[in-house]
Amino acid sequence: MNQNIDLLHGKILPSLTALALPIMATSLVQTAYNLTDMAWIGQVGSDAVAAVGAAGMYMWLSSGLVTIARMGGQIKAAHAIGEGNKEAAGFYAGGALQLTLFLAVLFALMVNLFAWELIGFLGLSSPAIIADAVRYLRITCGLIIFSFMNQTLTGLYTAAGNSRTPFLANCIGMGANMVLDPVLILGLGPFPRLEAVGAAIATVSAQGMVMLVLLYFRKNDPVLFPFVRLIRRVPARFLATIVKIGLPSGFQSMVYCSISMILTRFVAVWGDAAVAVLRVGSQIESISWTTAEGFGTAINAFVGQNFGGKQYKRVKNGYMTAAAIVFIWGCLTTAVLVFGRRPVMSVFIHEPEVVLLGMEYLRVLGYSQMFMCIELMTVGALSGQGKTLQCSVITIVLTTARIPFAMVFGKMLGLNGIWWAFTVSSMLKGVLFFVYYLGVLRRLLREPGAAG
Repeated sequence: MNQNIDLLHGKILPSLTALALPIMATSLVQTAYNLTDMAWIGQVGSDAVAAVGAAGMYMWLSSGLVTIARMGGQIKAAHAIGEGNKEAAGFYAGGALQLTLFLAVLFALMVNLFAWELIGFLGLSSPAIIADAVRYLRITCGLIIFSFMNQTLTGLYTAAGNSRTPFLANCIGMGANMVLDPVLILGLGPFPRLEAVGAAIATVSAQGMVMLVLLYFRKNDPVLFPFVRLIRRVPARFLATIVKIGLPSGFQSMVYCSISMILTRFVAVWGDAAVAVLRVGSQIESISWTTAEGFGTAINAFVGQNFGGKQYKRVKNGYMTAAAIVFIWGCLTTAVLVFGRRPVMSVFIHEPEVVLLGMEYLRVLGYSQMFMCIELMTVGALSGQGKTLQCSVITIVLTTARIPFAMVFGKMLGLNGIWWAFTVSSMLKGVLFFVYYLGVLRRLLREPGAAG
């Protein structure tokens, strides 16, 4: 059965939402992975949460590396599909997968060689937490190939207008994770109590299942995968274009994560409990940003195909439709985080004093959700036109500003000042991206040959 959506013709809202809803649902499923881990790890205690949170920073860092292959392959494959050049689309997709495999092996080797040094950088104080973090890191990043392949395959499915298959695959993975987490973390039945190590094993096992499902269903795709050959020499010009397009986004993501690591050291001054709050709070907040990022992925494919087909009015109308939707979503998540912060945080943290710290995190970060949603959706639209460098410059400059913001606000407001540094920078990015892209659209519509 053909799961691909025609993004080049017909009404925009039905096409865009049909593509976006499974992507958003997939994002929520992926968030549920992490929240499930946090909920069960929270049963062990905040020390275990801090260990998983510290190691998880490097999982986040790795996503920047695979973004080079995923983003470059997804954008150029979508452009080629819009142009009607399926052979070129196959080369871009195959090159992206080959680059993904290479980067996965390289990252896994480096992390396992320097695991102690990497965890030591984050400034944790407890030897037991540090040891657990190292074990978690070595398992999850040692088998990072599953996560890397899932991200690139999902990007390629989306470029072809198929977001349902990744959703199905991630639902299967989430089901496996929900079963494995309590069994391996707490040690149910004949299984030993593995705590943070159990969470790591559950995570990579679920990711492995997702990869197998994505690979299996590629045979049902009529748009892109019939033209993809993994074991085939990809001409250097295709690989060079993938890297050129994907590198700014990958670098941006890694810089973003690196800044977060520096800020984690700032947070660690207030103790390991504050690090646990940062980890849990960011996972709760990710319900908002992963969903917006998922919509950004949909608008990326929509813009990519229509930009390739020179249908610039559809590009504008698609963007404005998406902006209205994520604006509403951002306002809803603000309400949940600000007004429901106590019951939400209490699900994941059980020490009363740590819950209070977490409530302040959710309150302050809640005010930035609408701006962050607009930012992430606009990044998807800009990237769909191949403007990844512009996205990276804006994001890196304003995310780097979090460091001086944190220094100033931290002196004024203590730990809450760190949270306000996050919020203020997100507000600035949301406004700037929206205004900048409106200018891009005006220039685009003045180009000769703009079609509706």
